[in-house]
Amino acid sequence: MGEANENARWQGGTGTRRPRVVIVGGGFAGINAAEALGKLSVDVTLVDRRNHHTFQPLLYQVALAVLSPAQIAQPIRTILRRYSNIEVLMDEVMGIDTGGRSLALASGARLGYDYLVLATGATHSYLGHDEWKPNAPGLKTLEDATEIRRRVLLAFELAERQMVEQGWHPPLRFVIIGGGPTGVELAGAISDIARLFLRRDFRHIDPAESEVILIEGGSRVLASFPEELSALAEKQLRKLGVVVRTGTHVTNVEAGWIMMGEERIDAAVVLWAAGVAASPLGRMLGVEVTKRGAVPVNAELNPQGLREVFVCGDLAHFEQDGHAVPGVAQPAMQMGRHAARLIAADLAGRPRPGFRYFDKGDMATIGRLAAVAKIEWPFKARWGGFVAWITWLVVHIYFLIGFRNRLGILTSWAWTYFTFSDSARLITGDQTLPGWQKKIDASGKPPSTGE
Repeated sequence: MGEANENARWQGGTGTRRPRVVIVGGGFAGINAAEALGKLSVDVTLVDRRNHHTFQPLLYQVALAVLSPAQIAQPIRTILRRYSNIEVLMDEVMGIDTGGRSLALASGARLGYDYLVLATGATHSYLGHDEWKPNAPGLKTLEDATEIRRRVLLAFELAERQMVEQGWHPPLRFVIIGGGPTGVELAGAISDIARLFLRRDFRHIDPAESEVILIEGGSRVLASFPEELSALAEKQLRKLGVVVRTGTHVTNVEAGWIMMGEERIDAAVVLWAAGVAASPLGRMLGVEVTKRGAVPVNAELNPQGLREVFVCGDLAHFEQDGHAVPGVAQPAMQMGRHAARLIAADLAGRPRPGFRYFDKGDMATIGRLAAVAKIEWPFKARWGGFVAWITWLVVHIYFLIGFRNRLGILTSWAWTYFTFSDSARLITGDQTLPGWQKKIDASGKPPSTGE
């Protein structure tokens, strides 16, 4: 009897067992769906190729060595351990059989479901130029964050070594492509590191003389924010010494330099924050997807013709009041919880309620003690500067999962911002930068301008 139940569980059989819900993805949507489903009479399996949930809004703080990875991540099992009806599998979905209601996993197993919640988020989009990726990493995972940290910190170390050995170094120029929240946050944080946190650490170079360039193809940074906040953000960036170039498109990215039309800009580090694409899992459903790979869903978060499948977060394309709901944490959390409500309605024999995104506002931090905030609830407000930064800090600490994470981050921020010291400034892995050595000729003299 036990073997039969196990086969039903893994192959999608029905019998007398409770409905099985499979959640794919342990991000904001997946975790919120799981926590809500943990209170229902269903069996839940959450599948993720990583064993941890990452608080993505703070990834850039890991990338720029303000926080350590463990402060913004927590094991998925730990988050969900109080729910006896939830199991967690560290595996990857390789195929979806919507007709047979089963998933093919990388381990070779097949996992059956009665309901499927897809919440695998988004990845980087290099706008048809995937060859740029090795020279311009993006920021979506902890691995991305530690790689960016390695490159940024290594640039200063290599410049110091070059000064000691040969008396000169290539320009310390950091280029960020994309003026959305991630690009703005990276640009401001790199400027802070160079001007404040590294100012007493080196003997032969002055980190404050480095240059940070933020490139945005549109007419303004933070295009999703009101124009007055966008203008304020640009003003604060310029105050930090960041060179902001809007209405400019990058046409090529090579090791150690980029092209904007006929203009070449040498760079010690190039970072990508210009585009995202939905997880490729959406295409496995066999339904039409948007240009960026997102799955159009109705008010019940279902793709066309798939009532038992719910698509949430960045993977979903949901339109409300004539506009697509943004692919950020807040709607992902709401979608995840709503998917659980829809399943609860089915179990109770009630009509399914339609999803409606409740926009509470948006925020972006620009640098030390500077941010912009668009508040929609519990009141409407537009803030910038220190007040917005405090708002940003309180909100992000509040939504962190786990008391240990909140306490650790609050302590780390307090220590870092008041002492200008940092214990997370570690370089691991390779000690080379793309294109750096090409800037150094055999004689130890600066390369010619035509190189």
